[in-house]
Amino acid sequence: MTIVACQPIDLPRARRLRHRVAAVLLALLVLLCAVLARPVQAAHAIAWGDTPKYPAGFAHFDYVDPAAPKGGTISLDGFGTYDKLNPFTLRGLGAAGVGTLMFETLATTSDDEPLTMYGLLAEDMVFADDKLSITFRLNAAARFSNGDPVLADDVKYSFETLTGKQAHPRFRQYFGDIRQVVAVDARTVRFDFKQLNHELHIIIGSQLPVFSRKWGGGKPFDQVVQDEPIATGPYRIESAAWGKSIVYKRDPGYWGKDLPVRRGMFNFDRVVYKYFRDETARLEGFKAGEFDWIFENSAKNWARGHTGAKYLSGEITKREFRHSNPAGLQGFALNTRRKPFADVRVRQALTLAMDFEWMNRQIFYGQYVRSPSYFTNSDMQATGVPDAAELALLEPFREELDPAVFGEVPMPPTTAAPHSLRENLRAALKLLEAAGWRVADDGRLRNRAGEGFEFEMLSYSTALERVAVPWVRNLDKLGISARLRVTDPALYQKRTDEFDYDVVVHSYSASPTPGNELIERFTAESASVNGSDNVAGIRDPVVDALVKRLLESQSRAELVTVARALDRVLRTGFYLVPHYHAPTHRVAYRRHLAHPQTLPLYYGAADWMLKTWWVKP
Repeated sequence: MTIVACQPIDLPRARRLRHRVAAVLLALLVLLCAVLARPVQAAHAIAWGDTPKYPAGFAHFDYVDPAAPKGGTISLDGFGTYDKLNPFTLRGLGAAGVGTLMFETLATTSDDEPLTMYGLLAEDMVFADDKLSITFRLNAAARFSNGDPVLADDVKYSFETLTGKQAHPRFRQYFGDIRQVVAVDARTVRFDFKQLNHELHIIIGSQLPVFSRKWGGGKPFDQVVQDEPIATGPYRIESAAWGKSIVYKRDPGYWGKDLPVRRGMFNFDRVVYKYFRDETARLEGFKAGEFDWIFENSAKNWARGHTGAKYLSGEITKREFRHSNPAGLQGFALNTRRKPFADVRVRQALTLAMDFEWMNRQIFYGQYVRSPSYFTNSDMQATGVPDAAELALLEPFREELDPAVFGEVPMPPTTAAPHSLRENLRAALKLLEAAGWRVADDGRLRNRAGEGFEFEMLSYSTALERVAVPWVRNLDKLGISARLRVTDPALYQKRTDEFDYDVVVHSYSASPTPGNELIERFTAESASVNGSDNVAGIRDPVVDALVKRLLESQSRAELVTVARALDRVLRTGFYLVPHYHAPTHRVAYRRHLAHPQTLPLYYGAADWMLKTWWVKP
């Protein structure tokens, strides 16, 4: 056993030691508080889950030509008619181009990154560490078309007006997770969030249109109809022939012409939209020189209509531009608010009656590819059986879900050998019989009450006939009477806003990084909001839960997994009879036009062309 001798304690020395330790601890505490209180560094750009491609002080986006000449007039086509200059209210039809040419946002996304925003009206931004707020500092040079500076109060007014009762109800849904907007000082504005949402900071930055408090002169917002917008964009309205044409002219005092996010863009001095009542008049108008380019959606027009001497001589160029866009899903949307379509077996049966292979071969000149998913042509498209990560999301809802969700994901029916239309129609009849429909002695499908199965497809264009008629013919073989109703665009808009239809053709575009748009498309809350994008009337608590989970995703991998699970649930619901997509943008344009050689990755043809093309000197 070792004995250790204890030395007597020097009390004054111990006190000095304690004081020194306390001083060191106090200094460390002060330093820690300073670190925690230090504001996050302001950024010129914010990317979700990645680093912005373009550094601070970058010159321009890669998909523009910074040396593009300014000048000339571009004439474009409008469809149907228009009766208002305010695109943010429910009633009426907005003028073509007014949103793109006149209204700007705090930031703008780039077209060669999945989800990155760069300052536009805002010169920098700060995203809070807890991800529950974002602050924008406005560019001191930003001006409205009347010369007034853009202030935080204008941003606050724009948000509160759009989320008020006089604007289109979709804004209240879209920005529903914003708790409040605060004008911190004259040029600083902060948005506080109710909950975590992976893209809300980018949504509010890049999709909130900002306009002056003076627009409309104090009238209620839903009465601001034909007043020229007081906004910050590069163009103003030169003239408007209501319902026939509208002309925009470049604002000579446009404040943002030298910004990196605007360099090489908006190169036309004048932009003219001429309205056409139908597709035939539109095509003939283009060939006759009424307007300068056409973004062609019709396979028949592309194959047979865009021909002739002007194409052979080079006066008109016909070109397909490839893109990397997720294709989303277009299809016959079945309104589940109406009784025949409330039964999933009926909806699946109607899907079996569409013969895409015949249509693509006989009508579309082989130009299309079938769209199987709400996230077609992306890594978010569900395939095969659920993997372990998807199952972890779906298992808690097993009792509420169709068992089919846990098997092979439904694919659109095919008539390619060894399959056939006859086989598909037989399967459809079995589903209809299980749902209570029988073929009566007169050959028509009837329910137990003797009511016939009949419905109306609503459209604003006769071009739909080529898609609808083959489907109608196959439905008739099942004993179902379907008819196409073509109405004018104004009535079509009113009826679709009020969900007054049985079936409509609808297209759900897809984002490389889906987010808030899913609330308006698929949630039960949106199903009863007039004008929402929930055209099928989907009301499914599992869908609501998965949309919420997707919005809370913290990584790209997590978002992809949730999107695949959501895709499975939606596809098993058979809410749309899926159509097809083209892997390119089909554009015909006149030879006096030029465009950048570098294409963006994710883009809509019409928007990219309007922003970045120019007239040759």
